[in-house]
Amino acid sequence: MSETRKLAVVAGATSGMGWEVARDLAADHDVVALGRSAAALAELDAVPGISAVSCDITSAAEREALAGRLERVDVLVHAASGNTGATGGVDEWEAMLGMFVIAPAEMTRLMLPQLRASRGTVVFIGSGASTKPTPGMPLYTAAKHALRGYADTLRIAEAPLGVRVATVAPGPTDTPGLRRSRSAAASPYEPDRYIRPSSVARAVRFVVDTPEDVHLTDVAVRPRVELSR
Repeated sequence: MSETRKLAVVAGATSGMGWEVARDLAADHDVVALGRSAAALAELDAVPGISAVSCDITSAAEREALAGRLERVDVLVHAASGNTGATGGVDEWEAMLGMFVIAPAEMTRLMLPQLRASRGTVVFIGSGASTKPTPGMPLYTAAKHALRGYADTLRIAEAPLGVRVATVAPGPTDTPGLRRSRSAAASPYEPDRYIRPSSVARAVRFVVDTPEDVHLTDVAVRPRVELSR
């Protein structure tokens, strides 16, 4: 890490929104980009300002090892995603909550000492599903509601300690995850109607660059024309 640049940790940096967030923040941050795809990590590692790290954020041991190696954290962005089309079963419930709720909550808890010391910012990538039900996606909707509740509670607890917590909630975004879910549902895929991942990255940047006197809490990012449900 350089002495003049802040450090940002981006979980889920190897595709979609996380990929764009990592590359955007690297313009003026030292970015630790987390993911599991070796090919994507190698490509990210070649970007100036980015150190790509293989990390399964659902593994308690890997989360703890990562947090223990970081002396400073100014920005923590949770953009990791997984199978959003699961509909039931204990294993699917555990996987969904593990990826979208437990992993980000635990990573944040482990890095709170560094975030408090730097008066840092935590950004959770939420979803329109965190405020409205999404037909056919009960587990994903429940998980995103839970993440929103956690973020809101964390924000109240950490504000007096100097940590800012925000939820950036995109609507349908042109990502590999959305492609998979549309394919599984045999629904047409219309990328021109969806949000670009780079636009979500700009919203995250807006939160990160907010002046010290301001605490953004919720940023909804919707497609230009709302999609019917």
